[in-house]
Amino acid sequence: MRQSTGRHRRTRTLSVAAAVAVAAGAGGVYLGLSNGGAEAASSTVTVSTTAQLEAAVKSAVAGTTIQLRAGTYYPTATLKSTANGTSSARITLQAYGSEKVKIDGSELADGSWLAGIYGDYWTVQNLTFQNSPAQGFVVTSSVGGVFKNLVTANNGDSGFTLRGDGTTNNLVQNLDSHGNYDPAGHGQNADGIAVKFGSGTGNKITGARLYNNSDDGLDLWQFSSPVTIEHSWAFGNGKNRWNDSAFEGNGNGYKLGGGGVTVAHVVNNNAAWDNTLNGFTENSNPGAIVLNRNTAYGNTEAGFYFATGKARLARNLAVGNKGGLSKLGGSTVSAANNWDSGVSTPSFRSTDATTAYSARKSDGSLPATTFLTTGSTTIGSTMN
Repeated sequence: MRQSTGRHRRTRTLSVAAAVAVAAGAGGVYLGLSNGGAEAASSTVTVSTTAQLEAAVKSAVAGTTIQLRAGTYYPTATLKSTANGTSSARITLQAYGSEKVKIDGSELADGSWLAGIYGDYWTVQNLTFQNSPAQGFVVTSSVGGVFKNLVTANNGDSGFTLRGDGTTNNLVQNLDSHGNYDPAGHGQNADGIAVKFGSGTGNKITGARLYNNSDDGLDLWQFSSPVTIEHSWAFGNGKNRWNDSAFEGNGNGYKLGGGGVTVAHVVNNNAAWDNTLNGFTENSNPGAIVLNRNTAYGNTEAGFYFATGKARLARNLAVGNKGGLSKLGGSTVSAANNWDSGVSTPSFRSTDATTAYSARKSDGSLPATTFLTTGSTTIGSTMN
């Protein structure tokens, strides 16, 4: 049941032991609501051991901020919470200051997720989730989540997942998700980010780098509400980097649907390159997907594959894709793209992708690069 808040809030900064004890209700005090809901409280918990982290996540309530000191944490069970924050008293899980923090799933049982959020109004930021035996970070039926400056790497299934009905108004910003591979499925399931099997409006992905995953960079399979994807890069997906003799990874940059769902996702100012299938594809989604100012370069199949639906493509740029610039059906609307009549193809300033792997800027945004930039104000991704 979602917590409600009163008019007055009180903030406390507690030691690890005291904060975890208070959050757990020790001494008759409960963080979140006191005495009939008249007053909401907030608490900052600073942790430095795995046991402290596990206790703090388990005990979190509206208004709790959990800060992790530098180091690598090895949970022995999935970090999971069903607690709800509120719009004015969020639950926050983050690194302490600018310290570097990794949460590592190497000690989890086979098939375990590393982290699972089932509540509303969470902020999770400035953390790495790695080496899970299954999914790295999963958010289920959450409202108002902010997931910022995260890394999900080398997990045993998709790095970052949004799923479930009621998945509404979540922001995924500046995610790096790479090297994810599901050995049990021979690579056919592990995406950089998956928004799957659910519904809910207002979800946005921006500033992501989704690369070197065994399956797709981004996968929107059976998510029945529009998702906005902008200013993101998907590259190097679908290659067998794990010497799997039965490898089944696909490798689209952006897989924009599938599973019989009709939905008009919005895809603006993104880039896809060096993927083993298409750069951007409807994946049999017949909805009116909107794609503006995206770039597809050097993918093994088509740059843009929209053969069956009612997608609307404008000012997109495709160069050097082995399966053709685009494969479009009769119901697709195409205008001002470089495969359309009378539209010229601007030259790239650089086709050297080295700088695309560089460190992000201090605010977590994508690194500066001239790769795949053209200087055009009318066509293709601006690569920022």
